[in-house]
Amino acid sequence: MGELFGIDGGFIVLGCFALILVLFIFIIVLFVKLSSLRKQYTQMMNGSKAENMEQLLIDMQHGLNEQKAESQATAAKVETIQNAMLKMKSKVAIHRYNAFNEGGSDLSFTIAILDEYQDGVILTGIHSREQMYLYAKPIQKAQSTYTLSPEEKEAINQTLKQP
Repeated sequence: MGELFGIDGGFIVLGCFALILVLFIFIIVLFVKLSSLRKQYTQMMNGSKAENMEQLLIDMQHGLNEQKAESQATAAKVETIQNAMLKMKSKVAIHRYNAFNEGGSDLSFTIAILDEYQDGVILTGIHSREQMYLYAKPIQKAQSTYTLSPEEKEAINQTLKQP
């Protein structure tokens, strides 16, 4: 064979063959990496019908915005419910007693029905031998515009002790 630039032609052919072999190995390595990358991309897309990453990110951002709006709406509803619950008459106390110390049992009673702000009503039933009387008094902040008996005050105090 001939010489090219003072190098034997066999060495040139052998060098070209070695270069082709190195490039072929490089192509195989790149193909394996591309296959792995394609597998990861498919897993990331998770069956999404988005054509590209940009569309996928836009869809994800849209979903997040919807979730934020829904979360804010839910938080507002919860706060409304909590405020309504504070005004619900949930504290109830019953105090039974004998209104007349003439024997008998504790047939008279006082019921306090109040909310978290100590607003509500006091119902008092006075039982005697002949009849029964029922009284109702409005309560605001654990006080009434009407005079409260010790039994009624005791019923209010029992509601104050409730959690």
